[in-house]
Amino acid sequence: MFGAIDVDAILVSDSYNMRYISNFTGGEGYLVITRDKNYIIVDSRYTVQAKEETKNYEVIEVSSIRNYFKVFQTIVDENNIKRFGFENKNISYDFYNSLRENVKVLEWVHIDFTLDDLRMVKRESELVHLKRAEQIGDIAFGHILGFIRPGVTELQVAAELEYRMKLEGAEDLSFNTIVASGLNSAKPHAVPQDKTIEEGDFVTMDFGCKYKGYCSDMTRTIVIGKASEKQKEIYNVVLEAQMMALDSIRAGMSCEKVDMIARDIIANAGYGNYFGHSLGHGVGLYIHENPRLSKGVQRILEENMVVTIEPGIYIEGFGGVRIEDMVVVKNGKCENLTHSSKKLIEIS
Repeated sequence: MFGAIDVDAILVSDSYNMRYISNFTGGEGYLVITRDKNYIIVDSRYTVQAKEETKNYEVIEVSSIRNYFKVFQTIVDENNIKRFGFENKNISYDFYNSLRENVKVLEWVHIDFTLDDLRMVKRESELVHLKRAEQIGDIAFGHILGFIRPGVTELQVAAELEYRMKLEGAEDLSFNTIVASGLNSAKPHAVPQDKTIEEGDFVTMDFGCKYKGYCSDMTRTIVIGKASEKQKEIYNVVLEAQMMALDSIRAGMSCEKVDMIARDIIANAGYGNYFGHSLGHGVGLYIHENPRLSKGVQRILEENMVVTIEPGIYIEGFGGVRIEDMVVVKNGKCENLTHSSKKLIEIS
């Protein structure tokens, strides 16, 4: 774990990294990893859980008398820690100052996203959970096609998607569900409103769930009623861009290259100014992980990385389209974990 990091110990504060490294799912507390011994420090709400879920960790319970900083100092003294690594991208400025004031070491060493990057390449056991989470999303989308109709609201559609995912075994949502209809569909991260879905609307639905801690993510855009020629044109450009990226992605490519394959198709169709976000992102225990498929990102894709492919076109005053699949880089290409239809669906 230490790799090239020149430290004697690492303080793990990010809840997703805590779970990945130790299997502790409580979400609150800290890990301290030394070269010889591992500790998990929690309050009384999580002591039993930490003992049950972790192996080869000394579980230490904090209290009003013995707070986290006193425990950290004891660990420092017992293990002769001089250089203490910490997740500077995760903690607050206030907590960092408290560490420096209350825990005496030679140096606090920031390690940026080093631990996050450990999670990029998925183990086969992780892929099983990710596939199941995405399968639940597919089931929910199939269900919603029989529910959505003119007269229902964006909020009702979002609630029905979430309810169906929970019925299918989801333990939580990956993120707040997006349902955006009509002019709202031009907002990539629109919040569902008490807006009635109407004839002629684009409806973009971006949703996902967690299964055994692992996230799913998918987006589909449909039309209520008959699609206009302009709606068909925009939809088909986005679909072409997505399909080309899906056909091209493989281990050894840079993240930027995959992004540009889709982006160039949209730009060549005259809609380059209407695709502002990156093509995709990694997915795992957290919904937005590395790697990120974006301009300027030279990171090379590897086998068993899981990413989204989600191009879009968003036109203010008209509406927008996004189509998103979640894939795993596998066997010289990609395996698509999303199986819902991508043909333009018109709901009458």
